[in-house]
Amino acid sequence: MNITSILKIKMKKHNVEEKPPVKKHGGARPGTGGAMPGAGRPAFVPTDYERKQVEAMSGYGLPIDQIAILVREGIHEETLRKHFHKELIYGKAKANGQVGKTLFQKVMDGDTTAAIWWTKTQMRWKEVQAHEITGKDGAAIEVKGLDVSKLSTEVLAQIMIAKDAANGK
Repeated sequence: MNITSILKIKMKKHNVEEKPPVKKHGGARPGTGGAMPGAGRPAFVPTDYERKQVEAMSGYGLPIDQIAILVREGIHEETLRKHFHKELIYGKAKANGQVGKTLFQKVMDGDTTAAIWWTKTQMRWKEVQAHEITGKDGAAIEVKGLDVSKLSTEVLAQIMIAKDAANGK
């Protein structure tokens, strides 16, 4: 007779019922169970309305944290990025396209301000201003009390060459 048979006989003698085996759901440690079916928050599934809403808000220039607050009763920024990645990109691109189209049309219609802005941002043109500083009546600025005693011979030679070049020698 094995030990299992002996235990069953003793359980019958003392009117103890045998318990059915417990099914384990495979937790991190034996006997810890695991997630119960239906437990936890349901998976986030965006609606078509929410997709349009996020795309529009992205196009209007709202930052991600503010868009996340306005979806449903507020969602996490990572949830927004995960489920609305395309809408965030498309919204901004569509808005930039419309603004660019409007600006271009203004330039074509002769709007000088729009044309200047276009040349500076799109054509990389820039205004250059040269400032020349002179002394009294346009004369050279006189520097008094310049101590060159601590300069090396090499630096002094470079200064002399630069001075001669400026004077056309």
